[in-house]
Amino acid sequence: MDDHRVQVREFLTSRRARITPEQAGLPAYGGNRRVAGLRREEVALLAGVSIDYYVRMERGNLAGASDVVLDNLARALQLDDAERAHLFDLARAATPTPARQRRSKPATGITPGLRQLLDAITDAPAWVRNARHDMLAANRLARALYAPMLADPRRPANNARFIYLDPASHEFFDDWDRAADDIAAMLRSEAGHNPHDRQLIELIGELSTCSAEFRTRWAAHNVRFHRTGHKNLRHPEVGRLELDFEAMEFPAHPGLTLLVYTAPAGTPSADGLRLLASWAATVDQADQQVARNLEE
Repeated sequence: MDDHRVQVREFLTSRRARITPEQAGLPAYGGNRRVAGLRREEVALLAGVSIDYYVRMERGNLAGASDVVLDNLARALQLDDAERAHLFDLARAATPTPARQRRSKPATGITPGLRQLLDAITDAPAWVRNARHDMLAANRLARALYAPMLADPRRPANNARFIYLDPASHEFFDDWDRAADDIAAMLRSEAGHNPHDRQLIELIGELSTCSAEFRTRWAAHNVRFHRTGHKNLRHPEVGRLELDFEAMEFPAHPGLTLLVYTAPAGTPSADGLRLLASWAATVDQADQQVARNLEE
């Protein structure tokens, strides 16, 4: 994964480059600006810090930056919530004091209570993932929905690996580019939040080695929260599904997220989910019969 100073430098320069003086409410003197977006001195002015201090930060040194300075910098660069959180994560990693290192340890598995919760959701696909986007547990409908991803024999199945390394993902995601953008941005957020997660580092290394599409998106330093939204999928058995999703974190299980997909009543996608449920039941019955035959 990138060196920390490189991460900071490229994140700040990319955010600075996208903002024009007009967007920042500054006068644009002269028509021949040599830089895209704001100049460093303009960011320093907007953030209320000296130009030397801002240059030091943009060179990758966020050590000792106060929350007030970071808040002012986030406003100057017009960062959204995910970008602001990422900036604070980068600063936290640069200042590894005991107070900043104290965090809840990520959950390492699925409890019986979480499995019962998934099984109780019978009319909607529901699954639990970790921050690396491993599918750790799923109800029957989610297993049926993500059958193309689960065709990979490696376990746990991983959504990022599926999107970037499995050609079937281009058929499954109706807007593959958006799915690829989202997953890279979420992994970038997680890398800032947990920079020493060895399994995350290995996953990013694998994707960077095997996928030029991932390398391009990773280099953009975009970050994103993915808490609610819309997915357009093309399931090989039931066709196109336009689904809404909600993502919910578990305070009692740090690092785990529940995703539930639904469709408005009376829509073709709601009919598609019912058809998916019938197909899943048929597959389960067939699997059970095969298991019985093997035991006889």
